[in-house]
Amino acid sequence: MIADLLLPGPAAAAGRPARGGLSAAPAVARQRLACAVPAIRIGSLASLKSFHRAMATCADRFWADRFAAAGLTYTPPRVTVTTGADSVCGRITVNGAQYCPAQRTIVIRIMRHDLRDPFRMNIAHSVAHEWGHHVQQLTGVLDAQNALYLPASSGARTTLSHRLEMQAECFAGVFYSATLTSIKPDVTWREWLDAVRRADYSKIHGRPRNLAYWQNRGYRGGSTASCGTWTATKDRVR
Repeated sequence: MIADLLLPGPAAAAGRPARGGLSAAPAVARQRLACAVPAIRIGSLASLKSFHRAMATCADRFWADRFAAAGLTYTPPRVTVTTGADSVCGRITVNGAQYCPAQRTIVIRIMRHDLRDPFRMNIAHSVAHEWGHHVQQLTGVLDAQNALYLPASSGARTTLSHRLEMQAECFAGVFYSATLTSIKPDVTWREWLDAVRRADYSKIHGRPRNLAYWQNRGYRGGSTASCGTWTATKDRVR
């Protein structure tokens, strides 16, 4: 694996040195990671929990390797899989997953529609995206974003939120670049991106077309070096 470099985060983009970040030049050959991700049985809560746990194991292996290559310290997050609405840091958001920075915990809520109609790639993305936030926590991005967010205007806060969420999407794409074959999605990569583009707009996350753009940047580049949302034009993070 190519040695990782420092990637400017929100603090560096604002003219201050960032605490650190994970980056790497895109590899000539895509790195593959074989993970045992089980099938999901319709209506089976147990199979959904097993799927999430396997995804968590896969994400942990991937990011531990990346951090080791960069000479950075990596610690895995706690992972909670639940059917309830509450978590260690408050009520779980409507999308069914959230990251709790203070507790370094990823909380996945299994929803009724997951049991009725388990869209494998969409369910996998709950883990991949929230793990992206954990990477941001470990590299100081969340702290830097928070320092900029608190004194910012309403409009600036929205942009900061979009930059944060789209970087997590890009990190998920980097993860998929190595693991998509193991995940065995129900759709092709192009079909998945089309589904992302058709999703509803979220004030927190931004425009679906931009979310798809950044996820594809990470996937095609195979490196966090592709995920410079903090210096991207506003049009790319609206």
